[in-house]
Amino acid sequence: MNAIIPTLRLAVCCLSAALLIGCHKPPPTADAAAQSTEAKDKPAAGEESAEGGIELKPDEIKKMGIATTEAKSMMHIPEASGFGAVIAHETIAQAVAEVATAVAGERQSRSALARAQKLAGTPGAMPVEFLEAAERQAQVDQAGLLLAQRRLSTALGQNPPWKDQAGSPELAALAGGHIKLVRATFPFGAVGNSIPVALRLTRINATPGAKSWESRSVWSAPADSSIPGRSFFALLKSSEVGEGERLLAWAPVGSAESGVQVPAAAAVINGGKYWCYVEEKPGEFVRTELDTSMPTADGYFVKSGISAGDKIVTSAAGELLARELNPSTTAD
Repeated sequence: MNAIIPTLRLAVCCLSAALLIGCHKPPPTADAAAQSTEAKDKPAAGEESAEGGIELKPDEIKKMGIATTEAKSMMHIPEASGFGAVIAHETIAQAVAEVATAVAGERQSRSALARAQKLAGTPGAMPVEFLEAAERQAQVDQAGLLLAQRRLSTALGQNPPWKDQAGSPELAALAGGHIKLVRATFPFGAVGNSIPVALRLTRINATPGAKSWESRSVWSAPADSSIPGRSFFALLKSSEVGEGERLLAWAPVGSAESGVQVPAAAAVINGGKYWCYVEEKPGEFVRTELDTSMPTADGYFVKSGISAGDKIVTSAAGELLARELNPSTTAD
């Protein structure tokens, strides 16, 4: 009995040691650890890379129709935005006609009064009542002319670019509808206290790069009762806009700044932001955030993030974005 007990104790110790060894797994090898780290850092399919870009082979670039344009340096003056409306020429024509009629009546009554005064006191002269009537009519016609001129100034502003309103070619062209009159209104304080040297006008639904028109004939206008702000008149020599049409108006404010122009065709939207692709190396396209707060007639003015000479993708930028976000996508 005493010989069996030591034997049992030895068996129990061996069994316990075997169980402890079996519970511990061997440490991973260096290769296995490296593979685990690489798999952890590698983005999954469809996930954006850290650089926000994509690499393509020459045949893929050709198949997708990717084209680039070099960013050009430019000087840009910040612009304030407002709304414009094309005034119907019927209103102008009526005001001009009233002035012309008043001018003719005033001249006739003034001549009649001058003749009556010249003949007064001579043999065969008209009675005194006739002279008094001529004086009264001259005063009425003069007041009528003044009222017509004030109505015209209400319609066209106090200081239009022409001096002789009655015989101005610009005024005749406005009355005939050959030149458009645009009233542009800007929020209070947007353009300061001075009159803009020029206005850039586009259609209300225009996108950057769409056609615009410039007017350098700008002067103060009566306030627009439908839109609060400061209003200006501008002459628009274009037959492409219709009377009564609403427009977007841009007025230069501040000093010129240096930067580059990014074409409107380069912009893509993702995650609520604007982006463009820059080809940093042949076949390597990097997505760069685009500041669209300063649109120009041909695209966007950018002060940082893109330099002059950078190759910007202007064709198939949307396909690049789709390919980057979904690497399994291939060009059709």
